[in-house]
Amino acid sequence: MSEFLQHLVNMLVLGGTYALLGIGLTLIFGIMNVVNFTHGVLYTFGAYIMFIVVQQLGLNFFLALPVAVLAGWLLGAAIELTLLRPLRGSDIDTTMLVMIGAWIAMQSGTLWIWGGVAKSVATPFPEAPLVLGPVSVSWLRLFVLAAAAMLILVTYLLINKTSLGRAMRATFQDHDTASLMGVNVDMIYTSTFAIGSSLAAAAGALLGPVYVIFPQMGDLAAVKAFAIVILGGLGNITGAVIGGFILALAEELGAGYVSSGYRDAMGFLIIIAVLIFRPTGLFARAERVG
Repeated sequence: MSEFLQHLVNMLVLGGTYALLGIGLTLIFGIMNVVNFTHGVLYTFGAYIMFIVVQQLGLNFFLALPVAVLAGWLLGAAIELTLLRPLRGSDIDTTMLVMIGAWIAMQSGTLWIWGGVAKSVATPFPEAPLVLGPVSVSWLRLFVLAAAAMLILVTYLLINKTSLGRAMRATFQDHDTASLMGVNVDMIYTSTFAIGSSLAAAAGALLGPVYVIFPQMGDLAAVKAFAIVILGGLGNITGAVIGGFILALAEELGAGYVSSGYRDAMGFLIIIAVLIFRPTGLFARAERVG
């Protein structure tokens, strides 16, 4: 029982960051109909921003997270303005090829700048974990969970309680009608890609100090983000959050009770089952509402 509780705690930490990845990708894919192959590179970018701010600039660890979020927002906006806006109206195949090229170029640039040696980020948290009965959790992982939960809440409020969020949901349902009603669709597309990119960067900034940072770290994260979108249903923010935690739970239980080598495989077995029995996702809605 204590081992199971420990897996649940680990699931919460992983699930929060997976949810950030899934929310960012489902926003971009749902509103813009763009398959964002740079999502994993943006995750890596956030981790390296964390490394630069903490290790190279020597600034406060807690300041590094908002810096990474802002940097991810700016990079995402730049990608949308320079690569996607000129392709507005092009078919999805053309956009996919451009995004694949951007992913390869950005990852190669990261490898050229930083090399293949993994980096680590020092944290201000004590090494001794917090022990609660049979469960122990590091203070760093508690911070990751709290920060992820805060970012998920902020994103939910942004989408559902602000004028920008209403415009994003209107564009998601019908961009032509939204444009006729006065919504600046180009601005919404840029904002959507920037927000999704900032969430991916935030996930990388949170998990970078937990593990190590290297140029290819975002590849598997991107695949998992796509898996979460499949689980939760296209454009469903709540589904992306739940899908993130479902994937994290499958990985933890697979690693704990089957084999650590099956950590990633267990999650994708669920994806295969969902695609077979419910291709629209576990939480797909009748209407396309973000």
